[in-house]
Amino acid sequence: MSENLSAFAYLLASICFIMSLRGLSSPVSARRGNLFGIIGMVIAIVTTLAAPGVLSYWVILLGMLIGAGIGTFIAMKIEMTSLPELVAAFHSLVGLSAVFVAAAAFYEPAAYGIGTAGHITLGSLVEMSIGTVIGAITFTGSIIAFGKLQGFLSGSPVTFTGQHALNALLALILLGLVYWFCSSESVTLFWVIVLLSCVMGVLIIIPIGGADMPVVISMLNSYSGWAACGIGFTLSNPALIITGALVGSSGAILSYVMCKGMNRSFFNVILGGFGAESGGPAAGGDADKTVRRGSADDAAFIMKNAGSVIIVPGYGMAVAQAQHALREMCDLLKAEGIKVTYAIHPVAGRMPGHMNVLLAEANVPYDDVLELEQVNRDFSSTDVAFVIGANDVTNPVAKTDPESPIYGMPILDVENAGTVLFVKRSLSPGYAGVDNVLFYRDNTMMLFDDAKKMCEDIVNALQAM
Repeated sequence: MSENLSAFAYLLASICFIMSLRGLSSPVSARRGNLFGIIGMVIAIVTTLAAPGVLSYWVILLGMLIGAGIGTFIAMKIEMTSLPELVAAFHSLVGLSAVFVAAAAFYEPAAYGIGTAGHITLGSLVEMSIGTVIGAITFTGSIIAFGKLQGFLSGSPVTFTGQHALNALLALILLGLVYWFCSSESVTLFWVIVLLSCVMGVLIIIPIGGADMPVVISMLNSYSGWAACGIGFTLSNPALIITGALVGSSGAILSYVMCKGMNRSFFNVILGGFGAESGGPAAGGDADKTVRRGSADDAAFIMKNAGSVIIVPGYGMAVAQAQHALREMCDLLKAEGIKVTYAIHPVAGRMPGHMNVLLAEANVPYDDVLELEQVNRDFSSTDVAFVIGANDVTNPVAKTDPESPIYGMPILDVENAGTVLFVKRSLSPGYAGVDNVLFYRDNTMMLFDDAKKMCEDIVNALQAM
């Protein structure tokens, strides 16, 4: 394929990726966005394989078949609740691939047109170093995030005295090593940079608690994009440069949106250790506090006699896979003439858009799903707020207690509803480790059970009325 034709094909693929991102900005156009992404990736792959310098097609085909087989198997088996872990795992692979490509370019620079062994162009060495550092940080950081999400590692922050100073020192050492490597092209220095970057990835993520996981996921997404972008410069591949920049910038913007949703700065997330499990009282709350317990029959009676109900989903709904039962419950309420809407907090769940994906899977109408800014004013005129598995995003202490770690975080004002029905297994605090005072309010009724079972019981009660 000629150079001009390759450039045009890569440009076409990049346009498809941009259209994909635009499509994914709305649930209505998300399917079309995915289609654009698939088309763009096919164009990019075919164009790359058609390049005259590509050899060993059977090896490439074998690798693609193995990767496609693994990907298909994972996609068929993965539960919706495990999507955050899957995204973190994929980010780690992107980071690792950046390191591998950088290593290949370093050992065989002539194959990439960046010089010869020991005489690589300075610009390529800088680009290679940037891609290696970001890729290695993304690799180990994503593994730690995966472990926290999967439960292999504790979701609480791991902090120690002098941690920030150590991170700063390691960052300065990395800069010095990169400068030295670009001057000497030492093999030993290359692998020392890889190793130190891997350590940095671990140290950056371990102090981040479970409550900040949505930000971490989008942040690692951004890192993986910049790693790909850096390697794209090394390979002189415009599609990889553009795609990496798109992923990196969109991930950074998403991280900003997530931080804004929690009223926290990006550096506050990285350095703050938000999400400590010890931040609140032990599960069950204080002994002096009492709650009003209810049953599925009670909830069904209250909602059937309401004029409006707002559903507030959280990670508990995802764990129980309750979205389908919830949709059935809401359909029965709508059949009775009751207005039903869904309120989504920007950081509900364990990754950006987690609740939106689950509700879309249950075919909840897009028009019924409202963001925090759209719905918060409606709680005061709503008869019932049905909270299913959400916790920190509904906790009033975020507005009233300056000493609370979640103080200042915008929350859904569910306490303003006439009645709050709170579905939860126990009184345990959320990821932030803060006891939810909403549990003990006079207008709150706690429905202790698995979220899916509770919704199914409510459906049965509604049908029996």
